[in-house]
Amino acid sequence: MKILEENKSLKAYNTFGIEAIAAHFISIDKVAHLQTLLKAKALPQPLLFLGGGSNLLFTKNWSGTVLHNCIKGIEVVWINENDAIVKVGSGEKWHQLVLDTLILGLGGLENLSLIPGTVGAAPMQNIGAYGVEIKDVFHQLEALNLQTLQIETFNLEDCHFGYRESIFKHEARNKYFITSVSFKLSKNAPLNTSYGAIEEELKRLKVKNPTHKDVSNAVVSIRQSKLPDPNVLGNAGSFFKNPAISINAYQNLLKKYPDLPSYPLNEYEVKALVLVNYGNATGIEVYQLAQEIMTSVKEKFNISLSTEVNII
Repeated sequence: MKILEENKSLKAYNTFGIEAIAAHFISIDKVAHLQTLLKAKALPQPLLFLGGGSNLLFTKNWSGTVLHNCIKGIEVVWINENDAIVKVGSGEKWHQLVLDTLILGLGGLENLSLIPGTVGAAPMQNIGAYGVEIKDVFHQLEALNLQTLQIETFNLEDCHFGYRESIFKHEARNKYFITSVSFKLSKNAPLNTSYGAIEEELKRLKVKNPTHKDVSNAVVSIRQSKLPDPNVLGNAGSFFKNPAISINAYQNLLKKYPDLPSYPLNEYEVKALVLVNYGNATGIEVYQLAQEIMTSVKEKFNISLSTEVNII
């Protein structure tokens, strides 16, 4: 059983590289361990479940307990000649899962390559890129009800997926801890190369008859060219959601800003809205910058930006 640590630095546990201190910190690698701790009320409140730390910004220390999700495991629970259902521990790294499924010869996740974070965060955000979202390959998930301490199963409809949205960001927020996610994958999954620059990248890589692995390689190459590596430059990926406006509103903006670019909704994933930490920024400073950007965009374009990153 892991030990409850005190005054733990969280700088290494968030991709922004922001310094914050957790009054209490513990790693969770088994669901039963978590159930025991919660039943015994052994964890100082409030609780914060932390995965890869790739989609949050710390603006303050955490006065309660940070639970670091280390629940591992990748299991093929059902398979036939072409299709499979793969059940994955919520603490697994997302990109490693993509690579592992490709090794198994299973397609479906390749367009989601190199997205940072853990598997448990994927359905919370309904992560998506290059024409694919989690909902397209989702089978079900299991989550611990933090009140009853019972495991509940959520199917596709239960999750209420939307653009970077799910039930776990709204009515089920802070009520559940996702323990595993299952995906429907296939050896014959159709290749999705029509979004972003995938086809151009495949040509550059001189790939004529692409496989799922080739698409993954192309996506990795594109993402590396567009997004800073959090291991080198602190960031949390796209800080803001891509704003969506009506065609009429855009045409009105064009009258004032004739060079204003636009993109169809299904091509948004190739447009990054990233804030970075060059090394010494505080969470408050990053947050203040984000607020200044949101205010400026609202005043100039009458467009309201919303954050994709969770603010702590």
